[in-house]
Amino acid sequence: MSLSVFDLFKIGIGPSSSHTVGPMIAAGIFAAKLPACITRVTCTLYGSLGATGIGHGTDRAVILGLMGEHPATVDPLAVSQAVDHVHSSKQLTLATGEGPLTITFDPATDIPLVGRTELPGHPNGMTFTAWQDTQQILTETYYSIGGGFVVSAADANDEVAPTRDLPHPFATAAELLANCEAESKSIAEVAMANELAMRSETEINHGLDSIWEVMQECVRNGYRREGILPGGLQVVRRAPGMYASLLADDSGTPDPLRAMDWITLYALAVNEENAAGGRVVTAPTNGAAGIIPAVMHYCRDFVPRFDAHAARTFLLTAGAIGMIFKTMASISGAEVGCQGEVGSACAMAAAGLCAVLGGNPAQVENAAEIAMEHNLGLTCDPIGGLVQIPCIERNAIAAIKAVAAARTAMRGDGSHVVSLDDVIITMRETGKDMQAKYKETALGGLAVHVGVNVIEC
Repeated sequence: MSLSVFDLFKIGIGPSSSHTVGPMIAAGIFAAKLPACITRVTCTLYGSLGATGIGHGTDRAVILGLMGEHPATVDPLAVSQAVDHVHSSKQLTLATGEGPLTITFDPATDIPLVGRTELPGHPNGMTFTAWQDTQQILTETYYSIGGGFVVSAADANDEVAPTRDLPHPFATAAELLANCEAESKSIAEVAMANELAMRSETEINHGLDSIWEVMQECVRNGYRREGILPGGLQVVRRAPGMYASLLADDSGTPDPLRAMDWITLYALAVNEENAAGGRVVTAPTNGAAGIIPAVMHYCRDFVPRFDAHAARTFLLTAGAIGMIFKTMASISGAEVGCQGEVGSACAMAAAGLCAVLGGNPAQVENAAEIAMEHNLGLTCDPIGGLVQIPCIERNAIAAIKAVAAARTAMRGDGSHVVSLDDVIITMRETGKDMQAKYKETALGGLAVHVGVNVIEC
């Protein structure tokens, strides 16, 4: 098993891990291969990238990546100015392997959108081409396969091939549980042992703590920033008003469901920040980035003794479950629909919460299974190609569902009829059977049946 927890949780910017983070990384990889003699670069976006590229900010991501920006370090507040300058000046400074190089670049013609054509490796395909005058110097195709993962066309079939020697390798939930039983370890402990084969304990703990801190910062930004989300739908940020309302609610009447309102707030805050292009953590994708932070905030506020160690346990457990989804199926909405994004995130969050509540490995696996089972068939039909409707509310509902799944599993002993592996296989097969228009193209479902005027996506 070649994946790390840090492959599942990446710090980046919104609005999409597959359409923003991935293309930015791919553009940076391509630019770094270029010599300083280049006079023109183009990037053709195919399939889902072409169909919803404008709404998902893919064109902007390509520009930033060619300029040498990286999702983990780019300043979200400086993105618009940098991209607008390229549009107005028709010039772009490439971060080539031999240093900065300014070329003529017109996004309107140099980033063509071919949404009706899919490349063979994945619905999220892009081809970069570089010229010196009229001579073609280099052409490469990349696929953004979900969660910020990028593979070249040559490696498209090998993205999860084993490349690391791990003490407790696993590709399925059954293998993970077998490791836990054989070693008398929790899922988090198995995941930690594998991480220690790749980096030091200090690096692991610092990385996990940083992920949790960015999640908390994202929530704070989300409920502090008011206004209208970009893109043309005129979606009003609701998190600030909801936060103020919850703080002001001093009626004194006990509300046993009050925690649900806070979970909803936290998820809305993250996904509104994501929709605005802010700093988020892919968990495991940007479209589903609010679910795990919302449930972790629930732990912070309502679960006793949720300290740094508990937060690490949550992330390690959730990450281990996410690896299984990534290996056995997909976390790409363009490949299997939103069941692969929100569904996998819901399962990961349920597993993490169950572990923090003291659940054993069988109960944790059961929690993940319950959560995923009830997201099967979930389509990805973003209105206007924007990661806003139904995406933002969907994260809030899924976060609450994750809590319910974990609490249900904790009431049992871990035994159940349908395994997590069965559900993941079903999700994969359902995704294959799902019509393409329901897989992040904005050509089906709500995207075509809601009468609103939005930008061309």
